Amino acid sequence: MNATTDAPRVKQQGTKVLSIGHPRFADADIQRLAHSEGEAAAWAEAFSRRGTDVARMVTGDFAVGLTAPDGSVFLAVDRFAIRTLCYRVVNNELRFAERADDLADGGSSIDPQAIFDYLYIHAIPSPRTIFKGVFRVPPAHYVVFRNGQLAVAPYWVPEFEDNGRPDFPRLRDEFRQLLQQAVERRFDGGKPGCFLSGGTDSSTVAGMLGLATGRTAATYSIGFKAEGYDEMEYARIAARHFKTEHHEYYVTPEDVVRGVPDVATHYDQPFGNSSALPAYYCARMAKEDGVTRIMAGDGGDELFGGNSRYAKQRIFNWYRHFPGLLRTGVLEPVLGTAAAGRVPLVRKAASYVEQASVPMPDRLKMYNLITRLGTDDALTPGFLAAIDLDAPLRLQREVWKSAHTQNDVNRELAFDWRFTLAESDLPKVCGTAALAGIDVTFPMLDADLLEFSLRLPAEYKLKGLKLRWFFKEALRGFLPDEILVKKKQGFGLPFGVWVTRHDKLRELAFESIHGLVHRGILRAAFVDELVTHRLYEHPGYYGEMIWISMMLEQWLRARAPNFAMPSR
Repeated sequence: MNATTDAPRVKQQGTKVLSIGHPRFADADIQRLAHSEGEAAAWAEAFSRRGTDVARMVTGDFAVGLTAPDGSVFLAVDRFAIRTLCYRVVNNELRFAERADDLADGGSSIDPQAIFDYLYIHAIPSPRTIFKGVFRVPPAHYVVFRNGQLAVAPYWVPEFEDNGRPDFPRLRDEFRQLLQQAVERRFDGGKPGCFLSGGTDSSTVAGMLGLATGRTAATYSIGFKAEGYDEMEYARIAARHFKTEHHEYYVTPEDVVRGVPDVATHYDQPFGNSSALPAYYCARMAKEDGVTRIMAGDGGDELFGGNSRYAKQRIFNWYRHFPGLLRTGVLEPVLGTAAAGRVPLVRKAASYVEQASVPMPDRLKMYNLITRLGTDDALTPGFLAAIDLDAPLRLQREVWKSAHTQNDVNRELAFDWRFTLAESDLPKVCGTAALAGIDVTFPMLDADLLEFSLRLPAEYKLKGLKLRWFFKEALRGFLPDEILVKKKQGFGLPFGVWVTRHDKLRELAFESIHGLVHRGILRAAFVDELVTHRLYEHPGYYGEMIWISMMLEQWLRARAPNFAMPSR
């Protein structure tokens, strides 16, 4: 799509504007202009005043593209890339659109590196997209194209404060007020509704939605008839506690068979988050019930320290405090021997030292699915020759270093704002909500809550090994006790378990993954071993590899059916 011709825009002082989302302008005059004449007019006026600094003064979920009279172009997306914008240069002209596939044409080719990035991260992280020459604006970044020169840079980076003398009662009261305010801002006046997994975030949104609107909130939950995956009872606890109008739907293997092609091909590029399918059925249930904008709880874990890996990484980080001579002169030489691996207790100590010796974010590669399965074993020589195996890790290192903080926990949070939220969880919810025909919003990512998180002491986020300590203590008495002490789960799909038991689902999955063999991406021997042995040994773990492979093949069939790697 050409930015200057193909979307609704207004002209103000010769500037043409594409505005997506719900921006909030810090300048009161500009905000009033947005209400009176529309957001595109407000962007044009703000840009005329502030130039490329304009994005610093805007919060909310937004993507904006402005074309000035001199032909220069400015693009920006919000801090979490809730709204997206892609771009490409054609004949010395910058074209942009919300979706990457809107910019692709008959001459656009599939980028093998993007496929590897997808297999590594289960999504294609910005700025790359599946199409060569088409790029996505990273979260909190802007793009300037002027006189044939392209510049991409962040307009905002996380800056954490170190508040050494916190006042818990004051912070608790402020936090509760900010939560209610965030929900109020995002209510569209229709039927109040939200996702409800039964976790702390979605339960908090459900409770605040009733307070903010003074109306009965409608809650929507997904369940699975599979042991260890169903969390519906916690959703019911929250629904009873907050007296919501509660709705439930149990996803079945038949739903997966029906839904996979639609969900996979709805995205503008391959997307492998397995929670996308249950999120779609949940959003569709809300849409059919009359909700026009559904609220989601995503972001609370990443802003307030709720992911279990934060505690795990803290344990590994303790290793840095061992005396250097003890580490390098005794522990690592002794525990790194083959003999150490033969004694169970010593083997655990050796594993700890092995992982703790690797700095973050490189340590994450040790848990990565495709690298643990073995890239040489899984990927064909032709595919390996076309990619850079280190490219995803280099991007992760850049993001890891970018946050302004000396605290390990805060750095992990900022890292997850990019890779967990912006590249995975938010596209999951936004994409499937769009497929269901419903708008979605994220109160936990409100700008004031984000600012609050930045100045909240790190020890309040992870106190010892207690996850999201402040969040839970601040909401004690508001949330049910059962939810405060439960383990996080969400809408996790029991795909691996089901694919071993359901014939049609297994047929879809196996036939799809063999498609990647025919395309020259995966080795035939690797796939045969995966589907005949490994899957049945550990369905949850190896089922994830089959899922991401299936979703990739389903997307390629619809969007690039003739793509294949050259044989070697």
